[in-house]
This record gives sequence, structure tokens and C-alpha cells, in this order.
Amino acid sequence: MTQDYSRPFYNSKEWIKCRNAFMQSKNYVCEVCNGVAVICHHKEPITPENIHDVNITLSWSNLMAVCHECHQKLHGNYNITQNGLMFDDNGNLVKIPR
Repeated sequence: MTQDYSRPFYNSKEWIKCRNAFMQSKNYVCEVCNGVAVICHHKEPITPENIHDVNITLSWSNLMAVCHECHQKLHGNYNITQNGLMFDDNGNLVKIPR
């Protein structure tokens, strides 16, 4: 879920360009299960303390292409909703994409 302090970063041209290039370089394949990757995950989480550190926020070595299900598992958010549902990056309950 996007936090208030990180919203400007995730809406920035720098992040969008970095994310799109990284995901394209991974051919939109989940690095965990080989499914369709739709999320560019930060291995080291972004915090208020490191939000301005490009070695954390924009470094490809800190990024991972993942599908929704694997992203939920990486954050420990599995089995907390009814089957077929998940929380999106904005905290909204949505159907799991097929």
C-alpha cells in the first residue's frame, strides 16, 4: 500500500521511467513464479528515511518484477482475504487478476 510520504515519488517521472524500463527488461515475467509480472517491487522497502536515496528507490539491483500474488506473499499478505480477492497497492479490496 502506498504511504502518503511515498506518493510523490511513485508519481514522479523518474520512477515511472525507471519502473517501465525495468519491467520491460524483465519481459513482464514474475521473478518468483514466472507468471505475468505487473508490479515493480522494491526489495529493500522505501521508508521516510531512504525515500531520497536513488540507490534504494531507482536502483535496478533493488527492484524485482512480480505478479500480484507473489507481491502479496512477499509482504506477508496472503490468506487474509476471501479467495479470489486481494488488496491493491492503494489498499482497495479487488478481484485477483487472472
